[in-house]
Amino acid sequence: QVQFVESGGGLVQPGGSLRLSCAASGIVFSIYNMGWYRQAPGKQRELVALISSEWSTKYLDSVKGRFTISRDNAKNTVYLQMNSLKPEDTAVYYCDAERASIHYWGQGTQVTVSS
Repeated sequence: QVQFVESGGGLVQPGGSLRLSCAASGIVFSIYNMGWYRQAPGKQRELVALISSEWSTKYLDSVKGRFTISRDNAKNTVYLQMNSLKPEDTAVYYCDAERASIHYWGQGTQVTVSS
């Protein structure tokens, strides 16, 4: 059974920082591509950042230079460091594990950027 424990979301002021964590179990973590997606109210879910099993990364254009994705295979955990947060970053953020086009999703964590 695949399970994720996501943490780190919350309310932050514009310009602030948050670090999301997603600890996975039930998969061989190191062979999965890990991603963070987000979904704002009334909008489609979008890929924010991805780190492959081979450690390559890619980012949504609007978060480049502000967000950093990383993984710790020894802890079966993927992280998303979010700096210089903006109100438009407000969304539910979901952890995703993908291999051979099969996805497993976390339950989501709310990030709200507001003064």
